[in-house]
Amino acid sequence: QVHLVESGGGLVQPGGSLRLSCAASGSIESIYYMGWYRQAPGKQRELVATITSGGSTNYADSVNGRFTISRGDAKNTVYLQMNSLKPEDTAVYYCKGVTGTGRVYWGQGTQVTVSS
Repeated sequence: QVHLVESGGGLVQPGGSLRLSCAASGSIESIYYMGWYRQAPGKQRELVATITSGGSTNYADSVNGRFTISRGDAKNTVYLQMNSLKPEDTAVYYCKGVTGTGRVYWGQGTQVTVSS
């Protein structure tokens, strides 16, 4: 079992920055990759960024160059540094973990609101 807890969301003005954190506990050695997804009201959940256990990253075109995903030294925390935020980045951001056997775990989500 893997338990994921997100933190760091909040209200920020356009052009501002936020850093989200996702702390994993439980069988973290089984995690193959972790990622951030987001869901805006009335829209489907979409990929934001992912990072594998080997450090390979992948970004949605809409955030490439503005957001950076990284892992902490202890490998049980994943961060999403979000810069140059836009109103269209407003959404609930979810952390996702996938094990080597294909099991999927989600966090409870953290709200990010970009507004003046």
